[in-house]
Amino acid sequence: MNCDFLVIGSGIAGLSFAIRAAEHGQVILISKGQATETNTWRAQGGIASVLPEGFREQGDQVESHVEDTLDAGAGLCDEQAVRTILTEGAETIDELITCGVDFDRDGDHYSLGKEGGHSHRRILHAKDTTGKEIMQSLLATASVHPNITILEHHFAIDLITSSKLGAASEDRVLGAYVLEKQSGDVHIFRSDRVVLATGGCGKVYLYTTNPDSSTGDGLAMAWRAGATVANMEFVQFHPTCFFNPAATGAAARSFLVSEAVRGEGGILRGEDGKEFMHRYDRRKSLAPRDIVARAIDHEIKRTGAQCVYLDVTHKPTGFMRERFPHIHQTLLDFGLDCEKEPIPVVPAAHYQCGGVLTDVDGRTDIRGLFAIGEVACTGLHGANRLASNSLLEAHVMARRALNKVIRVHPLNKQASQVPDIPAWEHGDTAPHDEQVIIYHNWDEIRRLMWDYVSIVRTSNRLERAANRLSNLRREVRSFYWGHRVTSDILELRNLVASASMVVDCALRRKESRGIHYTLDFPDKDPRQCQPTTLRRF
Repeated sequence: MNCDFLVIGSGIAGLSFAIRAAEHGQVILISKGQATETNTWRAQGGIASVLPEGFREQGDQVESHVEDTLDAGAGLCDEQAVRTILTEGAETIDELITCGVDFDRDGDHYSLGKEGGHSHRRILHAKDTTGKEIMQSLLATASVHPNITILEHHFAIDLITSSKLGAASEDRVLGAYVLEKQSGDVHIFRSDRVVLATGGCGKVYLYTTNPDSSTGDGLAMAWRAGATVANMEFVQFHPTCFFNPAATGAAARSFLVSEAVRGEGGILRGEDGKEFMHRYDRRKSLAPRDIVARAIDHEIKRTGAQCVYLDVTHKPTGFMRERFPHIHQTLLDFGLDCEKEPIPVVPAAHYQCGGVLTDVDGRTDIRGLFAIGEVACTGLHGANRLASNSLLEAHVMARRALNKVIRVHPLNKQASQVPDIPAWEHGDTAPHDEQVIIYHNWDEIRRLMWDYVSIVRTSNRLERAANRLSNLRREVRSFYWGHRVTSDILELRNLVASASMVVDCALRRKESRGIHYTLDFPDKDPRQCQPTTLRRF
């Protein structure tokens, strides 16, 4: 299957790129599940941006947004990337509104929220389902465009590159092998312009706010193809995931209570009903996520409690129902009225701050391969992402990546000769008959990552994780090469690769910085103020 642009991933980054690219050529966008099974769809809080004068909070400036982002990133942000991306925020908001996104308003002005680490109110939102509102608008636009083909339930297995085919010239991307899940057939998708927009790897952890699709697929594919990966030790834990041990089903166990709830006055309290965040940071419950998550983790371990509580009972009756209708109703469905009783919460893995290393236009070090959104490491987030910068980055990078693709890989240019791409060869013609082994290994990866590579780390735990993951990689390799590929085997393969990258980067960083905190090196080391990079070849 040939196309001008192959987009892998259907969140805000992938859809935004596809819509723009469709004005220049044929686009195929593939999603391994339903197109809505993304972190974007689940995003509650909103999108951070400094609006033009007259629409922003008094005193707010792009420079203030830059300073907040750099502060949260703990010295590891690329300042030029930060300034470039944040400066284009207002343009992103205009484009989303033009596309049909309906942000909340207070009269003639947009209703602006505030979240942890922000010095001003600058979060645009659509109640507490901002991501869903954005995706519905983008999907409605993409679905009717004649130049866009959206293929759901298509799982990208591996990138095809000239170096893998033995070509001696500059390494470049040629497309991807893709599993059609319904038939089990593997197809060649041929394109000189491939965009990874696959999201992160939150499912490497036992407890996460991410959907089941977040298995690090794009990250693992890029690494296997020889792209550089950076800063994978920085996995952000969201401080307030709803804690309900009696709940069944992944959605119930991973329900996020937006940081915007604290921005609107929610207070974190211990099991004794007393506030505790003042002991950790002057900003109390509105400190950046790394500080709040570590504080909650410490309080739970100090007191022996199972959770802490997010209290909004002091707010006027009806406030939560009006401002956060999705959160309010979901908690009611679980039997909790948050306007009358505090919400039990615990931290959970939430966002991958590292990823495939790119420039500020999304370019990787493989010609023709771009990465945008959570899968990419642009330098914006550094050692800890500032709340609500992710949707902004994804949309800005989609625009910048398309502009760069058109300039450096113009469609009217005669393509150089393409090596013959061999058809996919399955291992065994039969699927793997020991499904229990795959599920056991999946569970083991997630448990060891939670126990050994979580909010607080030690060198001993990291070494244990590295040793076990090494063994698991060998087992998974035998599944992959010895049997017909299935989505379960592919996800397991990508999970173990992603988990290994997190551990390898964490072992290399002999300091505590941002969301990487180790008891063996509890202080920040100025000599290590540079990215941690990995490359397979």
